[in-house]
Amino acid sequence: MPSRELDPVTRLTADAVGEPGQRTFYLQAASGADQVTLLVEKEQVRRLAENLETWLPEVAAGRPEDPAEAAAAEAGELALAEPLEPDFRVGQLSLSYDEERDRVLVIATELQADEEEEPLELADPLEVRLLVTRAQLRVLARHGAEVVARGRPLCPLCGNPLDPTGHICPAQNGQRPSAT
Repeated sequence: MPSRELDPVTRLTADAVGEPGQRTFYLQAASGADQVTLLVEKEQVRRLAENLETWLPEVAAGRPEDPAEAAAAEAGELALAEPLEPDFRVGQLSLSYDEERDRVLVIATELQADEEEEPLELADPLEVRLLVTRAQLRVLARHGAEVVARGRPLCPLCGNPLDPTGHICPAQNGQRPSAT
């Protein structure tokens, strides 16, 4: 797959498939019939949602969202569309704002193998460029935060995910609490 650009993006979502603790996370975008599905990490979805929730209101303070774009984004489908064949695993996500067009450019760059693990010469990483509205990103941030929150509960002491059988908590020096 050569690097490509979707402009305009008509559908944008992040979601997960599988049981908590065993989920696979995806970022998916479409422009008409052209669709891209990217494999992402839960932490990438969480950080993207957090950063957008902070950054988007700053941009909106100087330039409110277009009401028609906001309505379209709110009405958009957030479920993943088949096929769920990822184009690549994302190593880096970056955002930049095009003030003239009032669009955000989301660049997803392919994760490259570590040079020590892969002695062969690496090809340039694949890249997908998505031109999206701020309203689409606002909806993505809200939905992405909900998807992440559907996972395993976090330990109140260390913040690591709890498995159904518990976990060895670093805050307790690796000891499980005693049942007294």
